[in-house]
Amino acid sequence: MSFDEQRSAGAQPEPAPEDNATPEPEASAGRAWPSVRQVITILIPAVIVVDILAFVLVPPYPKGEPGHSVSSIGDLIQANLESLTPHIVWPPGKAPPTTIVSFDPSLTNTIVSSWLVIAFLLILALIARRGMTLVPHPVQNAVELGWESLENWAVSLGGDGARRHIPLFAAFFLFILFSNWSGLLPIFGKLDVLRAPTSDVNVTIGLALVVFFYFQFQGFRALGLRPYLGKFFPLGAFRQGIGAGLIALYVGLIEFLLEFIKPVTLAMRLFGNIFGGEVALGVITALTIALIPAALLLLEGLLNFVQALIFSTLMLMYTIIAVESHEEEHAAPEYANLPEGNLGPPLSGAQPAH
Repeated sequence: MSFDEQRSAGAQPEPAPEDNATPEPEASAGRAWPSVRQVITILIPAVIVVDILAFVLVPPYPKGEPGHSVSSIGDLIQANLESLTPHIVWPPGKAPPTTIVSFDPSLTNTIVSSWLVIAFLLILALIARRGMTLVPHPVQNAVELGWESLENWAVSLGGDGARRHIPLFAAFFLFILFSNWSGLLPIFGKLDVLRAPTSDVNVTIGLALVVFFYFQFQGFRALGLRPYLGKFFPLGAFRQGIGAGLIALYVGLIEFLLEFIKPVTLAMRLFGNIFGGEVALGVITALTIALIPAALLLLEGLLNFVQALIFSTLMLMYTIIAVESHEEEHAAPEYANLPEGNLGPPLSGAQPAH
């Protein structure tokens, strides 16, 4: 008998596992996590106890008057609110502006916060760009997902013509988003040198003016001087009669004035929502325990995301409208033969229903 035959003959078959055998628990199985109800049951009393201890050990005081006791709920609310005008960081000791919109060449806390947001975004971009591979690491994966989402959103609204404006669209979105979210951090608003940039109307006006000059420039670049101005002053409409010319000129004049309303609405919408959200959060924080402000904080985070998306989307749509002539707006040959309403053209090769 050969060696292989002897080895095969001496090999004993492994016993088959019994059907009723109970599987052994896995060694890696850990202790079960507590349920959400258990966490909430423990968290709510803990928060209430912490609030009571904080009120006793570190009593609140009126804004700017440490050591004094509050005399009314108004003192608690004022302690959580920011003024409409920003704090001047440099030159030191300079009095804050007396108007909500100022043209004083000084360094304010909102400008400092803007620099911090820009630095954070640049560092994040450098980290994502460093060591890029076909199999992305978590930071690269998150950045690529965010970029693809913004690109798909822009193309779905503006078509292929929106691709050239996506970098600025994404830059506006990210800067405004993180500027909005910075106001939700505890240190922003508590330190004089830090404040959410978009809670200052001067910053939102600056962003809106950048949008205004950008889409006006793109309109002149794409159409030329005379065709672009012809969108607002259609003098050629007088060839169809004086009445048609006057009506077209009146409509064009309204559209021309609306061009200057766009930056105002962009600036005031963003400022009003962010500053109003901070006021609401400050009032709720002063009047309730921490659970309700925490829920409102999550809601503010979602609303801040929406406001950033609205501002950047309007910037994109204003640019798309600016580069289109009236002939392109009214042509739309691909939709010319479609019926009105929800009815579509009959499908080719479709069989009639019996």
